[in-house]
Formats: sequence, C-alpha cells, structure tokens
Amino acid sequence: MYHNPVLLNESIKALSIKPDGIYADLTFGGGGHSREILRNLKNGKLIGFDQDEDAIANAINDERFILINQNFRYMSNFLKINNAYPIDGIFADLGVSSHQIDVPERGFSSRFDSELDSRMNRNKEKNAKKVINTYSREKLVKIFSEYGEIQNSKKLAFAITEKRKEQTITTTKELINAIRPCIIREKENKYLAQVFQAIRIEVNDELQALKDMLKQTPKALKPGGRLVIISYHSLEDRIVKNFFKSGNFEGKIEKDFYGNPLVDFKIINKKPIVPSEEEIKNNSRAKSAKLRIAEKL
Repeated sequence: MYHNPVLLNESIKALSIKPDGIYADLTFGGGGHSREILRNLKNGKLIGFDQDEDAIANAINDERFILINQNFRYMSNFLKINNAYPIDGIFADLGVSSHQIDVPERGFSSRFDSELDSRMNRNKEKNAKKVINTYSREKLVKIFSEYGEIQNSKKLAFAITEKRKEQTITTTKELINAIRPCIIREKENKYLAQVFQAIRIEVNDELQALKDMLKQTPKALKPGGRLVIISYHSLEDRIVKNFFKSGNFEGKIEKDFYGNPLVDFKIINKKPIVPSEEEIKNNSRAKSAKLRIAEKL
C-alpha cells in the first residue's frame, strides 16, 4: 500500500500548472501526485523519478508520462536525455512511502522484526546491517546526533559497539534489544523512530542527494517555473528553506557589486504550508509535513 498523497491539492496549486508545460515528479512512489499533475495537463509532459524498483509497478499508462528508475540526484542528466530541459515545474515529496515502511522485509521500521536493511535502492551495497556492524563508534555518534537529533547518542553508539563484540546485529529486534538501556521511558516509539531515521538517512545518503538535486534546479527550471517541496523533518526543511532563500545551504545571501541580492528564486510562501487537522486525522503520516514553494526568477 502506497500512502495517500500528502498535501495533494496544495501541491497542485503550488505548481501553477500550464496545460502544455513539462513537469517532473522526483518522488513518484504510488503515483498519487503524478496522476493529479497529469489531470491538469493537456499536451504537456510529466517525467517521474523513483529509485525504488517497487514503485515501477505503479507506472501510469499515459503517453504524456515517462518513469525513470533513478535517484533524483541525477535529475538533470535524465531530463536532458528525454528532451525535457529546462522545464516548467519540479515537485518532490521527501517522505518515506508507507509501502516502504509497511513491507517488513524492507527493514525501515522498528514495528517488525526483519533483516536490517533500509535501502531505497536495493541494488546498493550499503545497508543498515553494514552501518550498525562496521561503522566506528565515533561515526555512529555523528550519525545519531546529526541525523536522528538524539540526545544520548554517545550512550547509544557505545551500546551498539559493545553488543556487536558478542555477535553480529542482523535484525531490527536484535538492534532494539541491544539499545534498550538507552531508550527513554515513555518515549520509546519516538526514540526508535529517530534511531531508524538516522540509519535510513545514512544508508541512502539522503541529505547529500537532496543537496545535489537542489543545486541543479536553477538551470533545470524555466523562468517563472515552480519548485515545490514537501519535507518531514527539520534537517531536510532547513536545507530546503536556506536554498530557496539564498541558493546555498547556509542561508547566507550573496550580493553583487551594487548590493543587489544574487538569488535564483522568489519565495512564494514565507511560512510553510502544513496539513489541515482533517488531513492529519485521515493520514497520520502527514503530521509533520511542510510544503515550501519557490519560483525561478
């Protein structure tokens, strides 16, 4: 089951779709956003991207649509190959799909006992088992503190490295048992979610892939083209917010000789758009979603 598309109407409105325009959905997944984009196109074209081969089964049978089984960090190359460069709008929903979380053997969630995996692209060599069993204690501390924003990341990394001296940690249950002394009481679900988020970000190189993609957007979009991104945690949102504002990831606006800001985008919504209470009630995974919109100058 792929999730209900988050902030669907808001995303479509944000893209300001031209019926004959060319658009990219960088996170195709179950195709919910893509289908709605196609409904708003007449003679236009939509290029979908998804590195997860499970998503290919959801491909839309429509001559205006192409699905590319690749990470969105290679966006520009594949848009050029498909004679779709520059384009009128780019959309990305950075959330993990419900399908990935709900299929136990994918190893994305602490809810199931399965092999430690967490790969979005299952052809990749690096998986969660490799991270947990081969990374140095220092590297684990860095991942858990930066990507999981976990307070006791030193204690957590110590528990993992001590346990793996006895045996290889191969399943989600073995990992949870190894770190049980670190889990904050009354906050078990949140804590485990942060642990698995940190591992997933590391396995899939998510933040660097996001930066690689964003750097390509000024040239990939036509003037007036829209960049619409939904993020789910503060790390991603900060990267997107700073890039929209300044064209870099520090959020520092460079100026020309005359003091004019050197920026590629106009920010359309100063504050992110968030789901309504009604949407959150119907789809709990929308809870932390934030939608930001920028327009190419």
